[in-house]
Amino acid sequence: MSRPVIRDDLAALEGYHSPQVEVSVRLNTNEAPEPPPKEFRRALADAVADIDWHRYPDRAATGLRSGLAAYHRDRAEATGLDLGAENIFCANGSNEVLQTLLLTFGGPGRKSLVAEPTYALHSHLSRITGTEVVTVERNADFTVSADDFLGAMRRELPNVVFLCSPNNPTGRVEEPQLVREVAALAAESGALLVMDEAYAQFASWSAVE
Repeated sequence: MSRPVIRDDLAALEGYHSPQVEVSVRLNTNEAPEPPPKEFRRALADAVADIDWHRYPDRAATGLRSGLAAYHRDRAEATGLDLGAENIFCANGSNEVLQTLLLTFGGPGRKSLVAEPTYALHSHLSRITGTEVVTVERNADFTVSADDFLGAMRRELPNVVFLCSPNNPTGRVEEPQLVREVAALAAESGALLVMDEAYAQFASWSAVE
């Protein structure tokens, strides 16, 4: 009996794995070193007790998205960011967000741009979705050369552009001027700029600004 044949471009790839190590602080998986407060856990248990388990939840996550939008509106004076629920996309972790973006804006015949070394899933998910990966190497101090990165954008015309700040695994926070220039060029060329700020709590500024 023959087995289904895996896609040639996937067969050569190794799976993505983030090591789970027995230490008190796990920065590699971005886990909080402390558990949630007892009050939160009690409130969560009460909420779970009221769930209609025989029904699907709201597919659009309307309550969550509306709550997040209200949170950003409360901070709009400081950030200048006035969002509604329609501006927010929620999913089961950042992996699903990234994969959805690449399925929508990447794919065969399209390109993504990354600055290596960086978060491995940006290029890994690009390849899984059939998106060609264009790589710019970082400087010796792990900063991104604006000339190299913007030059690659002009030359390769990627459909999806990734910047990770603070960068994983180097810890480098991207310069605001670089992000502004990349965002301006992406808007001009019709590319999607993905700012991955999974470690934003360790940065002195955010692209949200």
